[in-house]
Amino acid sequence: MMMRKLLYIALLMAVAACTSKGVDQGEVAARAAKQYYDYLLQGDYASFVDGHFRHDSIPDTYREQLIANAKMYMNQQTVEHRGIKDVHIVQVKADTEKHAANVFLVFAYGDSTNEEIVVPMVENKGVWYLR
Repeated sequence: MMMRKLLYIALLMAVAACTSKGVDQGEVAARAAKQYYDYLLQGDYASFVDGHFRHDSIPDTYREQLIANAKMYMNQQTVEHRGIKDVHIVQVKADTEKHAANVFLVFAYGDSTNEEIVVPMVENKGVWYLR
């Protein structure tokens, strides 16, 4: 009887441990996405590119092209909208079993317009990356 009670208590503790609130991975993914786009706004194009999944497995020449593309994109936004002034997190939909999330960000442009974008994210070894 005592063994059954101990087993029952151990089972309850295991269930409680599994259901207790941990780190909200959706929030972590959203903050990572915002940070990567903040790098872009700050002109740190290399860090933005390095925020992409498997950035370390691409050739250096391709990485340099991606950095140049990020810079051209920001120049285009400056011409069309007087630049992106801020990025806000609106919402996140995470599927932690698939290690994936969609982060909804809003760009606030210099011409007072806003644009909502969806940023697909993927988690690998505890780090969230742009997909």
